[in-house]
Amino acid sequence: MTPPDTDIQILAQLRDPATREQGFRTLTKRYGRRLYWHIRRIVVSHDNAEDALQETFIGIWSHLDHFRGDAGALQAWAYRIATREALQVLRRQTHLLQSIDSLSETLAEKLEAETSLNADRAATTFHHALLKLSTQQRIVFNLRYFDELTYQQIADITGKSVCTLKTNYHYATQRIRQYLKDHAT
Repeated sequence: MTPPDTDIQILAQLRDPATREQGFRTLTKRYGRRLYWHIRRIVVSHDNAEDALQETFIGIWSHLDHFRGDAGALQAWAYRIATREALQVLRRQTHLLQSIDSLSETLAEKLEAETSLNADRAATTFHHALLKLSTQQRIVFNLRYFDELTYQQIADITGKSVCTLKTNYHYATQRIRQYLKDHAT
C-alpha cells in the first residue's frame, strides 16, 4: 500500500477504523516537524516544545471522532491544537493574574541558554525581536513568515479575521524592523 500524500487520503485513513493508526502515523510524519517548529517559536525551549508537541498529538488522537472538517481543514485543526498547547505551556510559566505577554524576558533568557556560541548573531537578534512582540503578533508573524501560510489559513487556525491578522502582521514587521535597527551591530 502506498503512503498517502494528501490530506484527503490521510483523512480517509483516519476515518476508517481499519486504517486509523496508519493514518495517524502518516499525519504525525507529515506535520510533526512543522508543528514542532511552530510550537518551538512560541515556547522557545526545546523541552517545552517536545512536551507541547506530544500533547498536540494526544489531543489530535483523542478528538479524531469529533473532527468534522474536510481535508482542507486538517492542517488548520492540527495547527490550532498545537497553538493551544503551546499557549498552555506559556500559561503554566506565568504567575496568577500575569499575562503570557509578560514572559518575553524569561523566553529571551531561554533563547540565550539554548543558543550555541557559534550561532549567527543576526539570527539571534532577530529572534530577540520576535520575543518583543505580543504573543498574538508573534503567532501571526510566525505562521505567515516561517510557515508561509496565507492569511485565510491563519484565520482558520486562530479564529481571527483576515483584516485583524493583516494588522497584527503589519505592526509586528514594523516592531521587528525597529528592534533590528536599534540593535544593529
